[in-house]
Amino acid sequence: MNVKLTQEQKIQVLNSQDLYAIMQKVLLRENKIRRNQEHFWVIGLDTNNKILFIELISLGAVNRVQVNAPEVFRMAIYKTAVKIILVHNHPSGDTIPSQPDLDMTNLMLKAGEIIQIKIVDHLIITEETYISFEDLGYMQQLRNNDTYRIVGEHEAELKAMMVEIEKLKVKHEMAKVLLKEGDSIEKIMRVTGLTKEEIERLLKKK
Repeated sequence: MNVKLTQEQKIQVLNSQDLYAIMQKVLLRENKIRRNQEHFWVIGLDTNNKILFIELISLGAVNRVQVNAPEVFRMAIYKTAVKIILVHNHPSGDTIPSQPDLDMTNLMLKAGEIIQIKIVDHLIITEETYISFEDLGYMQQLRNNDTYRIVGEHEAELKAMMVEIEKLKVKHEMAKVLLKEGDSIEKIMRVTGLTKEEIERLLKKK
């Protein structure tokens, strides 16, 4: 589920505090019952760390939420994000990462290496505070940890997604050439198969 953002919220992320200021508001939009469930969001960033999207990937129970790698990276591919940030809430108010939190982050880092989309941070948030894995040094520790490997169906699905990324890159390069030549968005949509939204994002990057 895509989280609607105002233009003011589509900021360049400079630090974890900037991000928490937005995610706290996103969490507080939920009613009290939903705030007592764990949510898992993915935030997509462009090359300048500007927010492209915030996507609610999964809604869980009071003390757990389940996600898998293809779910986490699918929107990043569609929106052509080059980096992502993971965010989930702890309804208990305790921001200390559990071992499953660390294990899941480690697994996603390994998936990101396969699909070549960097995970720059993971925030655990509550209604009043947060912690950043990057700020506390967890991200570097996990990047150096070789405990987990993506295997089986998820590995195959991620590799298939890599093929889609390469196809998308070719379409983007073609669209850039056509834009430079002054072709209309409608023509570029027909030639490349890209959506109007994707082409308009390319225009903004010119």
